[in-house]
Amino acid sequence: MSRGSGHAITRRQVLAAGAAWVIAPTLLAQPRWPYPTLKGEAPLVIAHRGASGHRPEHTLAAYALAIEQGADFIEPDLVVTRDGMLIARHENDLALTTDVASRPQFAAKRRTQTVDGKEISSWFSEDFTLAEIRELRAIERFARERPQNAALDGRYGIATFNEVVALAAGAPRPVGLYPELKHAAHFAAKGLPVEPRLAEALRAPAAQKLPVIVQSFERQALRRFAELSSAPRVMLLGRPVTAVELRELAAEVQGIGVAKSLVYPRDATGSIGMPTALVEEAHALGLTVHAWTFRAEDGFLPSNLRGQLPRELELFFAAGVDGVFSDSPDVAVAARSAVRDARPKEPTKGG
Repeated sequence: MSRGSGHAITRRQVLAAGAAWVIAPTLLAQPRWPYPTLKGEAPLVIAHRGASGHRPEHTLAAYALAIEQGADFIEPDLVVTRDGMLIARHENDLALTTDVASRPQFAAKRRTQTVDGKEISSWFSEDFTLAEIRELRAIERFARERPQNAALDGRYGIATFNEVVALAAGAPRPVGLYPELKHAAHFAAKGLPVEPRLAEALRAPAAQKLPVIVQSFERQALRRFAELSSAPRVMLLGRPVTAVELRELAAEVQGIGVAKSLVYPRDATGSIGMPTALVEEAHALGLTVHAWTFRAEDGFLPSNLRGQLPRELELFFAAGVDGVFSDSPDVAVAARSAVRDARPKEPTKGG
């Protein structure tokens, strides 16, 4: 798509390259969401691994806090145990977010294998029964950046997907599930395919009450899942795609989940300036665009937006994204509300 389209021109007027963060009053005067999302609706706030900026990731405590903070969806990444149960972990490598390394009863389970093309020596979910998983406790992944979370190490257990479903179904307000199929080819090769397990879990009465979006970095996994469930699907992208690839994706999925750098590239200093045309091009094909990951700590923010997560979110809102994955859903909800509630001041009489 040409960057000379109406949305691109408006965006140039609204966004100055990494410096002038001024919102055009003419845009804010519009009655609906002021920026060009696919359907003109306010973007979703997706709690990335729960409210993982405030609680250790993928714990029931993190999901519960995300719901309390106003997230529209909570995101459980799913891996499989030896006895075929879905648990909420970002990867099958248990050493990164559990205390498995300190458990002498599991020392013999440490081994080396190749996962998604990478050789890893660790403890893996597929070598543990659910009963054994229940013996582990969650620890904070980003202990240096989030000492307040690290102080909670050992307090929470490892959640099953069924427990996450029950939590969402019992929430005091509507909330959706945004599960990710992790290591799908790897698990399938071990006789533990994740797609049919997720499809079956979503047929449970509690899950059927919930909005669901399913995501994966693996295209074949989404294709297999599409044969088992009608839930909307999102293809995750960590690299740029061509116009041809984007058109092909539009024939298979309902949206794309993109790394932030695909919307706002960073320069050699880590700063961001003008957005790419990706959001417009995806919208033209009927694809929603959800961007990841928004974190409050300076080490994760663009160098020209240190300490300014709300401004980073506002820039992505102005770029037209349809959803944001955030470790701090409270900040994302507040930033969205600030944009939605902003209106140009009425001129005073006689002035």
